[in-house]
Amino acid sequence: MVTPPYLRYGDKVGIVATARKISKKELEEGITLLKNWGLVPVLGNTIGLEDNQYAGTDFERAQDFQQMMDNTEIKAIWCARGGYGTVRIVDDLDFYKFVKYPKWVVGYSDVTVLHSHIHKIGFKTIHATMPVSLEDNTAFAKASLKQSLFGEQPNFSYDTTNKLNRVGATKGTLVGGNLSILYSLCGSSSDLDTAGKILFIEDLDEYLYHIDRMVVNLKRNGMLDHCAGMVVGGMTKMHDNRIPFGKTAQEIVLDAVKECDFPVAFDFPAGHVDNNNALKLGSEIELVVTQNDTKITYL
Repeated sequence: MVTPPYLRYGDKVGIVATARKISKKELEEGITLLKNWGLVPVLGNTIGLEDNQYAGTDFERAQDFQQMMDNTEIKAIWCARGGYGTVRIVDDLDFYKFVKYPKWVVGYSDVTVLHSHIHKIGFKTIHATMPVSLEDNTAFAKASLKQSLFGEQPNFSYDTTNKLNRVGATKGTLVGGNLSILYSLCGSSSDLDTAGKILFIEDLDEYLYHIDRMVVNLKRNGMLDHCAGMVVGGMTKMHDNRIPFGKTAQEIVLDAVKECDFPVAFDFPAGHVDNNNALKLGSEIELVVTQNDTKITYL
């Protein structure tokens, strides 16, 4: 996997909206954060645009992202927010110049579309917080994004008493993102090859039977059978029906991989959680899971 150049003080970072609309005012904290890091924020044309839910039409959003990719002065692209809509523009993007002059693409949630698509063409990306989420994020989450952008290794070790953890140690390429998005990409040109890789998943605001449907679909598509490991982030604000589904989101995930022989780590601090730590997708990592803690080390 190709590692885009890490940032240096004075570099320009483009901020674009690939999905839901967002105002410049909502970006104030993100703009200030970049400036405090010695970076130069450059707002895309989609900031402030409106087309119903979207930050402009599909054409406008695709054109804005394309311009940021093609502009060699822009060293990273930070997606302003998620929502829905990135999948509507990904097939209109031309990555020819990106391949010649790669840069970091940063975001989570709906941005999983870009993480998955860019992974397939051989480049690392950063799964991390976005400007719209900063107000609720921990200082550690923000620091992990800075570390990732500037080339430091944000290794993780966190205590856990989750009895569902499947203990073990493994190595592999870290891939994944939002479960709903990964599910929606199955069978498309942007779906992931997870064989021999460590799959990270997280999700928000889903019914428990939806979680079951999605992980069963991933299993039927062969995306779980040959993983080297699994990391489960926030399964946040899950819903149940009047007749209970009978399992938690974590139990549903574990049930889907019960016949697989690899370590599984739950409660990883990433995704739709306040402590949304940055993950450099496409990187080789070592995952060590015990009943008391989980460690991720970049190799």
